[in-house]
Amino acid sequence: MGILDKMKSMAGKDKDKSRKMSDAAERQVNQRTGGKYEKQVDAAQQQAEGKLGFGRDQGGGREQH
Repeated sequence: MGILDKMKSMAGKDKDKSRKMSDAAERQVNQRTGGKYEKQVDAAQQQAEGKLGFGRDQGGGREQH
């Protein structure tokens, strides 16, 4: 089971934990790519979170890492 499958199954149960998993995945991708694709990774994360039903507001509800 991949991380997206885990987030999807957990999204209905514990949205806070799903967000933390999503943030951890985003940090790991940015670390491995040296931050080269940070904007694209962030956009993909927001889109995935929205589709899984635990998206954040665009108005600054995101944590900076």
